Amino acid sequence: MSRILPTQTDATVERSDTPAVLSLDDDGTRDVIEALSSETAYEIFRLLNETPATPSRIADQLNQSVQNVHYHLENLESVGVIEVTDTCYSEKGREMSVYVVSEDPTLLFLGTEDDRPSLKRAFKSFASLLGPPSILLAAGESISQFVTAE
Repeated sequence: MSRILPTQTDATVERSDTPAVLSLDDDGTRDVIEALSSETAYEIFRLLNETPATPSRIADQLNQSVQNVHYHLENLESVGVIEVTDTCYSEKGREMSVYVVSEDPTLLFLGTEDDRPSLKRAFKSFASLLGPPSILLAAGESISQFVTAE
């Protein structure tokens, strides 16, 4: 019998060339740092940078419970660093959301709002050389080292 409902997704990780920039005086900066401060959340974010995935696939790959993965996905989605990109269905016919990193990369800048214009110019030049995903991974690694060092 052929399947009517898709059990896999054809979604891909796509990034724009225009990053969202968060600075120290932004309300959302603390929320993003808190959402990524957990090792599990950080690993989920890294995984979704590579490929879109369902909560059950993420749980399998990270050896976590689906409930724990859902908790972190909700936190990451609420701060805007990931989003639902597609829907597919389990073998039992249950609807599953497919998550991916947000299309607009987020740059966490440890400066103030007044410093943003010069930062954006520098970032655009730097991003054209390395590509946004490389910069995000490096920034994420730096945040992880900062958070785990405390």
